[in-house]
Amino acid sequence: MAHPVMTLDQAIVLGIVQGLSEFLPISSSAHLRVVPALMHWADPGTAFSAVIQLGSVVAVLAYFYKDIIEITSGTIRGIKAKDYGGRDVRLAGAIILGTIPICVLGLLLKPILEQDGSPLRELPVVGIASIVMGLLLVLAEKIAQHKKSIDDMGAKDGLIVGLAQALALIPGCSRSGSTLTAALLLGMKRADAARFSFLLGIPAVALSGLLELSHMAKEGMHDVSVSTLVIGLLTSLLISYLAIAWLMKYLQTHATWIFVAYRLVFGVLVITLSVMGVIG
Repeated sequence: MAHPVMTLDQAIVLGIVQGLSEFLPISSSAHLRVVPALMHWADPGTAFSAVIQLGSVVAVLAYFYKDIIEITSGTIRGIKAKDYGGRDVRLAGAIILGTIPICVLGLLLKPILEQDGSPLRELPVVGIASIVMGLLLVLAEKIAQHKKSIDDMGAKDGLIVGLAQALALIPGCSRSGSTLTAALLLGMKRADAARFSFLLGIPAVALSGLLELSHMAKEGMHDVSVSTLVIGLLTSLLISYLAIAWLMKYLQTHATWIFVAYRLVFGVLVITLSVMGVIG
């Protein structure tokens, strides 16, 4: 009987990578592509990556459960009272509208993203995407006014941030990074921009993970055992929660320059190592 390609140690490492990079604006998909390449492991692929992202979803649900309950109950009350301009109804609408672009584009690009040797998963593309998004974050920090709070978000804002979220389909762009950048460009305060980014990501990441999980259940998990998958998911959950808590506190008093620097250095290193043939 053939042994699974992925070991428990690899699943733990990838779970840590997923947990750290899903909510920090540095791109989880890029790191889940680059780390295995550096370690000379098989590419875990989009399916495994999407499934362990469910750990990150549980983490964000646990951290923001009070916000989620408040928005949900407030939206129900607002709809019953036909008060569609209330804060909770507007936030719910922003999240729903913001989720549509990545769902539509995700389904359209799914065959390209999952095919062997997908051009979108090539390491030079990952490096370039990291650099470009880092430069956009510089722009956001330079011109953002940091005045709007999450309570000021509306449907239009949600759609704009949602369009930015769709960029995360390209490894290296970063879902949290692209949405954080877009929210900052809309004038939001850093911590509020991060909060909305996290809340917006719940439906998209959850749907992606559940879809891949269902496919794996139907087609069988040829390269990973159930126990390995569970370990990766639980590791992702724990590290994701800690990363969220740290980032929310950090952005209350700091700008995002540390992430800009990391993205630029990461992008240059990935391109350089790829061109040199060190990773591939």
